[in-house]
Amino acid sequence: MLDTISIRTSGPGLYEITDRISVLLPRQDGLLTALVRHTSCSLLIQENADPDVQVDLRRYFERLVPRGDTPDMAWLTHVMEGPDDMPAHIKAAMLPVSLGIPVAAGRMMLGTWQGIYLFEHRERPHTREIALHFRGD
Repeated sequence: MLDTISIRTSGPGLYEITDRISVLLPRQDGLLTALVRHTSCSLLIQENADPDVQVDLRRYFERLVPRGDTPDMAWLTHVMEGPDDMPAHIKAAMLPVSLGIPVAAGRMMLGTWQGIYLFEHRERPHTREIALHFRGD
């Protein structure tokens, strides 16, 4: 299976995409690979039970890599696309942009409280594409 899904974002945050991916999987064992096709967002496997986890993750990365128009980030040279662009690239360099997930009988072998998220780092809305590849046993 080779497929692509599109995710419309409305700004920074974690967008759960577990169900969007699950429905595409064939009913067999194998390995799913997911790759986000952009350089200013990431993919994560993270807790999906308590939404405070996503809030805290977003706040942490905002503190770790602030906007480009803050004094701490005055050293940036890639600033043509706005004060959120280069910080988004830095966050994407620190976090995964691809995931490998084992699949058993068509179900991802995620833990009880795990979900797959697109982590949008840009401030304006975007349409993000995720390439999916399933290889069965």
